[in-house]
Amino acid sequence: MESNYYIGIMSGTSLDGVDAVLVDFNSSDPKLIQTQFCPYDSELRKQLLALQQSGYDELHRAAMLGKRLSCLYAETVIKLLANTTVKSEHVSAIGCHGQTVRHCPDVEKGYTIQLVNAALLAELTQIAVVSDFRSRDMAAGGQGAPLVPAFHHALFKSALCHRVIVNIGGIANITSLDPNNTIVGFDCGPGNILLDAWCLHHTGEIYDNNGQWAAKGKVISSLLEDMLNDHFFSRQPPKSTGRELFNLEWLKHKLAGKELPEDVQATLLQLTVMAIARSIHEYCPTAAEIYVCGGGAHNTQLINRLIEAIPGKKIMRTDQLGVAIDWVEAFAFAWLAQQTLLRKTGNLSAVTGAKGERILGAIYPA
Repeated sequence: MESNYYIGIMSGTSLDGVDAVLVDFNSSDPKLIQTQFCPYDSELRKQLLALQQSGYDELHRAAMLGKRLSCLYAETVIKLLANTTVKSEHVSAIGCHGQTVRHCPDVEKGYTIQLVNAALLAELTQIAVVSDFRSRDMAAGGQGAPLVPAFHHALFKSALCHRVIVNIGGIANITSLDPNNTIVGFDCGPGNILLDAWCLHHTGEIYDNNGQWAAKGKVISSLLEDMLNDHFFSRQPPKSTGRELFNLEWLKHKLAGKELPEDVQATLLQLTVMAIARSIHEYCPTAAEIYVCGGGAHNTQLINRLIEAIPGKKIMRTDQLGVAIDWVEAFAFAWLAQQTLLRKTGNLSAVTGAKGERILGAIYPA
């Protein structure tokens, strides 16, 4: 029987490291077999951040980082399989999103760049690799993101109740799974991206553990209002975003300069909360269940504020749907890789704005 094992690899906007999962699609109920995380070191994170903007010899730097990342992806795959009885020859494909360094979905530019040397990854692992998932959707007039709503629908939908999946990574996005209506999904604003950047800038820590630093501050109402007045929040979906918009320069232009750092952190946390809560209130008012995933789901302060901002809604973790919060996106790229090999579509045009559903990804045989 042909193998239905797939590996999914995700390295997200937060730049914390590589998530990898091994998934068994041999039944109608896919099973997560094993997981593996490999962190980025500070120098790699620094170099990837530097590529977010134009700079000296960036083509060379991007190519070298693509090779370095692919070696790390391969190392992660080897460690992942070492903890199982599954051999590389039994894995149908690796779905690798790559590391996003530019995402410009507007009509005038219309391009997206994820760093990965997929040919090298296939060579190092001797497993077929599927990558470059966003480009085909963008070629069809879409935003190229978010892509995970199609997976959320495949794995988490219910015929009985309206569910919302909230992914809080570097960017926060929501998927509305209403059994009686078209799927809605879009990026609703910053997740951890500004929180992490401000925390690193002022404390040297790469993230605010459980929101403890934010909890020491007070929300600056005028700053929060100014940030929420950004044109992105009033735009109608389809929409996606990234570091091109939400970065430290964007934030610094909104500061008077006398704010206490912990108050700014508290305000940034509330910005993430309000971006999510307003999106749910506007687009998913009938939702009965809300499930959170992604790194931000670990932030107790953030989740508590979200519960306060969406009263009367049941907020849970995706663990209760069978996939732990840290592995949902990597699982999604294993699923997307399978869709590609089966020549099935992987996007949702209602989510991305593409002209229609398309088979996504480029295949690099083993």
